[in-house]
Amino acid sequence: MPNIRPVSDLRNNFAEITREIQLSNEPVFLTKNGVGSLVVMSMEQYEQNRYDSMVYDKLREAELQAASTTERRTHEEVLHKARAILEQAENRHV
Repeated sequence: MPNIRPVSDLRNNFAEITREIQLSNEPVFLTKNGVGSLVVMSMEQYEQNRYDSMVYDKLREAELQAASTTERRTHEEVLHKARAILEQAENRHV
């Protein structure tokens, strides 16, 4: 169940809200005049959400690309190409 509180709680109970967020790793939804206004979450959760979103976007992009062609590659081909790209990147940094 989402943790929903009035925005005034942020001013009056900042330490308590911070502790709740850190312990539960869940966001707190803040309302102003009964209407959703802000979401407060830990930096770790924010970064995890950003990462999850990026992965989802990349997977969706891959699905669209796969739907637009009949070309398919084996697992070994993909790994070989990825290792070659990583090796080239490492050589540029040396």
